[in-house]
Amino acid sequence: MSDQSNAENNAETPPPQGANADEAHASSLSQPSAESPITEPEPFTELENLYQENASLKDKALRAMAEVENVRRRAEKEVADAKIYGVANFAREMLAFADNLRRAAESVPAEARANLDPVAKALLDGLGVTERDFLARLARFGVKPIEALDAKFDPNQHEALFEIPDETRPAGTVAQVVEQGYMIGERVLRPAKVGVTRGGPKA
Repeated sequence: MSDQSNAENNAETPPPQGANADEAHASSLSQPSAESPITEPEPFTELENLYQENASLKDKALRAMAEVENVRRRAEKEVADAKIYGVANFAREMLAFADNLRRAAESVPAEARANLDPVAKALLDGLGVTERDFLARLARFGVKPIEALDAKFDPNQHEALFEIPDETRPAGTVAQVVEQGYMIGERVLRPAKVGVTRGGPKA
């Protein structure tokens, strides 16, 4: 009887290993390490973000390159303008010399030129040669005369000193040039001083 009773008692008593396993399992669930991991971004979301960042960087790079190109072009234009217009003040002062040469040549009336002695004629011809040579040298620096006579009056290039009644030509035509005007490059170095017609048909 005692053996049978011991066997029954042993069958009813659960093995200690199982209990320990359940406790260990319950304990593991209560630990922080058992919490579910943080949700990571979707791969497609990360890819889209990378595309946007790449597009932004590309746009910044293109803008920087465009700005560098603009700076380069401005610098080139400033250098070119300095070469052309850097002598503008000097050239403007030298125009008085050309004016004096012309006045000296024009001071001799046309009818008197035929009766000049050889020395005076040579001197007069020398004035003309000197004036042409001087203007040719100015032309090397972009200085050129304004062709004003018989042109339509242009306030950007001409300075009107007086009006000339003339019904045979359109009003506002340059009929007389009092002082020669000059350009340097695309700019007016000195406007031509002129007389313009009035009374004629409108141009």
